[in-house]
Amino acid sequence: MFRTLDDLDPDQRVLVRLDLNSPVEDGVVQDNRRFERHAETVRDLADAGHRVALMAHQGRPGDDDFVSLEQHADVLADHAGVDVDFVDSTFGSPALEAIRGLESGDVLLLENTRMTDDELPEKEPEAHADSEFVRTLAPEFDAYVNDAYSAAHRAHASLVGFPLVLPAYAGRVMVAEYEANSAIATREFDGNVTMVVGGTKATDVISVMNAIGDKVDTFCLGGIAGELFLRAAGHPVGEDVGDMDLFDDQWEKNHETIESLLDERGDGIELAVDLAYEDENDERGEIEVAAITEKDRPYLDVGSETVAQYEPIIHDSEAVFVKGALGLFEDERFATGTVGVLEAIADTDCFSVVGGGDTSRAIELYGLSEQDFSHVSIAGGAYIRALTGDPLVAVELLKTE
Repeated sequence: MFRTLDDLDPDQRVLVRLDLNSPVEDGVVQDNRRFERHAETVRDLADAGHRVALMAHQGRPGDDDFVSLEQHADVLADHAGVDVDFVDSTFGSPALEAIRGLESGDVLLLENTRMTDDELPEKEPEAHADSEFVRTLAPEFDAYVNDAYSAAHRAHASLVGFPLVLPAYAGRVMVAEYEANSAIATREFDGNVTMVVGGTKATDVISVMNAIGDKVDTFCLGGIAGELFLRAAGHPVGEDVGDMDLFDDQWEKNHETIESLLDERGDGIELAVDLAYEDENDERGEIEVAAITEKDRPYLDVGSETVAQYEPIIHDSEAVFVKGALGLFEDERFATGTVGVLEAIADTDCFSVVGGGDTSRAIELYGLSEQDFSHVSIAGGAYIRALTGDPLVAVELLKTE
């Protein structure tokens, strides 16, 4: 399927694309799971004696998190256990000079790829391969490694241009993410397959449900999508209240699909039986869905009875996929749904994939162990594409068969 790091000839000059895009708070880049994951690829290449130059992006032009990668080099070095030098140039003279000075086992991080004009426009790979960015950097290297699975759905120069002009290989993260995230489309499971669906981007997860419904026995819903399905089932929820802007627009875009899914697959769609809210004492309150007569407040989590309803479904599954949180888990009062289903999955002997950066953060935040899950993905948009079976342009360019 892919050529991997293990297929590289000795002493190669290797250009590597990572995804180190991270939250930035008060100008400080925050450590996260991406650094830890990509560190394996960096460490393996350095230990093998290759001369390594790294590319990555951070933010978008005009956004607050559009910053230099200088801090990223230090964070990555801490995780990889090797020195990571930094040059504030992507393919200019300072970058070329630093690249040519690399010796065996050296690692260099180039400046933010999105600070170059050639990077961001979505173009065909052939057009990117002919860009000044690619034509300037490629001759300095023997091989290209793409480890940025979480950005692989984007047709940007650093992701799709280099595989056309250099021998291309998949990094450790790329291989692990591809195998786990495509399992729902490519693997056959003898027992029940369950998908836990939540989050705020209901349009994304509804498209997944529509695309892979025949591969999933039961969907357990929460979050924005869960409320929208409750609305379609006739309950007075799934609407914006106050200055909220989460439900009505997504309802307009998706209500026909939601109603069709309920009509065709209603027996395989489990909806919340109770919801949680912030009461007058700023505590968690819960109300049965059947008792709601109008939506007069935000609902911030599924309720305890819903978790109890979902747990045996998960325990009886051979495979469980998670996309999106069931509530506002960052607030401990409203973590019951998300943490409850994650604990149920962790206690089940099943193949399990937890997708999306936000949801996977709950594992660390609430003291769960990644080892209790088959795979915890660091991808968002790429995970959605993989679940629906849509090809990822940067992944396709790495395939050898």
